[in-house]
Amino acid sequence: MLTLAACLLIFIGSLVQYTIGFGLAVIAAPLLFQLSPLYVPGPVIIVALFVSGLSAYEHRASISLAGLKSAILGRIPGSVAGAALLLWADPASLSFWLGLSVLIAVAISLFPLRIAPTPKRLAIAGFLSGFMGTSSSIGGPPMALLLQHQQAHYLRANLSAFFVASCLISLLVQIPIGYMSWTHLQVSLPLIPAALFGAWVARRYGKKIPQQWMRHFSLALCALSGGSAILAYFFVH
Repeated sequence: MLTLAACLLIFIGSLVQYTIGFGLAVIAAPLLFQLSPLYVPGPVIIVALFVSGLSAYEHRASISLAGLKSAILGRIPGSVAGAALLLWADPASLSFWLGLSVLIAVAISLFPLRIAPTPKRLAIAGFLSGFMGTSSSIGGPPMALLLQHQQAHYLRANLSAFFVASCLISLLVQIPIGYMSWTHLQVSLPLIPAALFGAWVARRYGKKIPQQWMRHFSLALCALSGGSAILAYFFVH
């Protein structure tokens, strides 16, 4: 039952991410952590790597690697900082950090900010994404905020390309500190088919779902997911 519940969460998260460009970890990670801390961050990042890779390949003609260079360079020290947090924090604190990250992402999404994606801002967003993504698997919001006013196909393409590089960096950083091991890899294996199925459903039917409806649905799920993680922290303490 635990694996089935995890697969359902990954399916929903993958469906949302493949449709709007990000959202898999934001939706799934806090609830997956409540099911088992083993799911977060490593296995979620592995799943995100598969989904992002598929999306990046599909939208490869719209990818601007030159524009993402600053963000990827900023991602490296941010990932190291995120790994340091993993070494320092206990599971309950990580649950609180997961929930807080999600609620911050929801709050950011509600503000119609328009920030030009300059190289300096991309580097800062990349650093924050690395810190959040490596420590909690939720690295999408800083980059999504900066790129949100691009055309939809450019947004999906560049976020997906960035996430491919980001996931690889985070996994490499997590290996030496014990957060990406053979056990984590085994835990991730049943989740990958669920993620691929979510991507397939999104590719086949996603265009028929109104973007605004999908946005409201994903924000509601995020608020529920993030709030539950924070409540779990206070119940433990």
